Amino acid sequence: MSALLELRGVVKRFALGERELEVLHGIDLDIGRGELVAIMGPSGSGKTTLLEILGAISRPSEGGVALDGEAIQEWDDDRLADLRAQKLGFVFQNFNLLPRMSALRNAALPLVYTGVRRVEREARARALLERLGLGHRLEHLPAQLSGGERQRVAIARALVNEPAVLFADEPTGNLDETTGREILEIFRELHDEGRTIVAVTHSEEVAAIAGRVVRLRDGRVDLEERTGG
Repeated sequence: MSALLELRGVVKRFALGERELEVLHGIDLDIGRGELVAIMGPSGSGKTTLLEILGAISRPSEGGVALDGEAIQEWDDDRLADLRAQKLGFVFQNFNLLPRMSALRNAALPLVYTGVRRVEREARARALLERLGLGHRLEHLPAQLSGGERQRVAIARALVNEPAVLFADEPTGNLDETTGREILEIFRELHDEGRTIVAVTHSEEVAAIAGRVVRLRDGRVDLEERTGG
């Protein structure tokens, strides 16, 4: 399995008044093509910071980040924004849907920034929403949708640009147990199709469907486990 994402010696520091706080301490990590990797650890262990570096939202203070063999840690903001728009998809705990846009327009939104014509972007978004069981909710606003429906819209939005990697930050964190299991089944199906997925989670149920679990502690990789997922 070839590595799609590679981190080497990644350190991340944040300014804290007159001093710096080091959150990640020399992380080495590979994400293989088609893997479903769960990143776990206690609060404050650096999980979300690691996800942001993997997803080109944040740069490391030291170390290298490569996507598809190309080093990206020195790219400027515009180039990283283009990378996120074209090759990466994100699903968040709080959904991050635009409240005045319909489910269809929310799901199609990433394609606006890549120049796809309206007819095509709405067709692609509609196909994903229908696949996710929301064909009857296309014109509903986020406030008119349940938590599980909003997360399905967020998943459709993350997939609409056919990303190389799908990132999920606590994707079941705001959902009840039954709805959470339904969302997990979607991720399982996406993984079975060969998609590369990286999920930050506290949930052992999410970890159970992953092929590998990376456990962080105090900004370091404490343990890596291969699972049956």
